Amino acid sequence: MNTAGKLSAYGVALALVAGGAWAIGTAVGPLTSEAGTHGTEDAGHGDSNSGTVAESAQPDQPGGLASSRGGYTLTPTSTTLTPGETEEFSFRILGADGEPVTRFDVERSKRMHLIVVRRDGAGYQHVHPEMGAGGRWRVPLVLERPGSYRAFADFDPGGGEPTTLGVDLAVPGEFLPATYEPSRVSTVDGYQVRLDGDLVPGQTSELTLTVGKDGRAVTDLQPYLGAYGHVVALRQGDLAYLHVHPDGAPGDGRTRPGPEVTFFVEVPSAGTYRLFLDFQHEGKVRTAEFTAAAEGAAR
Repeated sequence: MNTAGKLSAYGVALALVAGGAWAIGTAVGPLTSEAGTHGTEDAGHGDSNSGTVAESAQPDQPGGLASSRGGYTLTPTSTTLTPGETEEFSFRILGADGEPVTRFDVERSKRMHLIVVRRDGAGYQHVHPEMGAGGRWRVPLVLERPGSYRAFADFDPGGGEPTTLGVDLAVPGEFLPATYEPSRVSTVDGYQVRLDGDLVPGQTSELTLTVGKDGRAVTDLQPYLGAYGHVVALRQGDLAYLHVHPDGAPGDGRTRPGPEVTFFVEVPSAGTYRLFLDFQHEGKVRTAEFTAAAEGAAR
């Protein structure tokens, strides 16, 4: 094939990839900019009763869908990792002036939260990088299986608005996508966690997660990042990101350490969501996973 023919074929391939990505990202329908009953903070954050994914500066875009927004840009050193090997993942957050940001506020006991998950909803991890010289964040990361992953940097820049930025990571190898049926019970390390409540598009919904082990209720959950549990919700198709804090906090005089942990969640649209609950018991953090549908039109 001559040079012109090669360039033409390459252009067609790029168009197909771009078109496929657009189709995935728009398959879930329009996003809402309407704030929920319990707050209007950034998509990646909320107060103790908030799961709203609207953001006033860019109301049509939930957190994590872009690598640059609000004057901040996520710039990883490398976006390709080797499957099954522990490698250092490093990145910087650049400000509007193109310089690395080095001032971050503590949010949920950490200055940076990094969520990594494969684009089919498998391989969820919640880790906490450490910042070194020049504003470079570093964390050891192992991605067990090949595929395309999304990394979400969830942070509060000093003096700025809470922000969640996302970037794709590639893990070469044969990719076998996972599929999920709706699930209300998750089993992890001998624990059973039950999900009660329904997601309603555009409305605040109460979700209760009940933790048990060996047929008994767990009543001595331990605080993790300042709470008895944290939920990350990701919308199937584009992985729109939502981090939800539980209702109440350890030591507030009313919140019990289990077996129930209650969250107020607002999802922006109808669709299927993967929910991940991080909880700590007997000195170890575990993650319970669920798949739930939000049905009806956003209000």
